[in-house]
Amino acid sequence: EVQLVESGGGLVQAGGSLRLSCAVSGFTSEDYTIGWFRQAPGNEREGLACIGSEDGSTYYADSVKGRFTISRNNAKNTVYLQMNSLKPEDTAVYYCAAGTLYSGRASTYDYWGQGTQVTVSS
Repeated sequence: EVQLVESGGGLVQAGGSLRLSCAVSGFTSEDYTIGWFRQAPGNEREGLACIGSEDGSTYYADSVKGRFTISRNNAKNTVYLQMNSLKPEDTAVYYCAAGTLYSGRASTYDYWGQGTQVTVSS
C-alpha cells in the first residue's frame, strides 16, 4: 500500500523556520517525483517545490524560491521541505505528493499525504 505521511508542522513566529518531513512507504521515493503543496482556506492548492526521480533536479515556485529547500534522504525514504524566513502568508495545510511527471501542478500527482498544518504568527 502506497502511503505518504507528513510531519513537522506547527506554530512558528514570522521569520522562523520549520522542517517538514514526508515519509514514504509502499514504494521507493527516488522512483517518483515528490512534490510539496499547500492549501489555505478559500485558496486553490499551490505547488511549492518538487524533486525529480532520476537526477534529483528541483523546482521551486516563485513564492518560496530562496526561502524553502526540498531534499531527499533515499536511505530513509523521506523527502524534506526546509522552510526559512516564514511569513504569515505561508500559513496553510502542507501536503506532499508522489507522481511520475516532473511537475508543479497538483493534477499530475497520483498519491497524497493527509497534510500537516503550518501556522505563522505575526
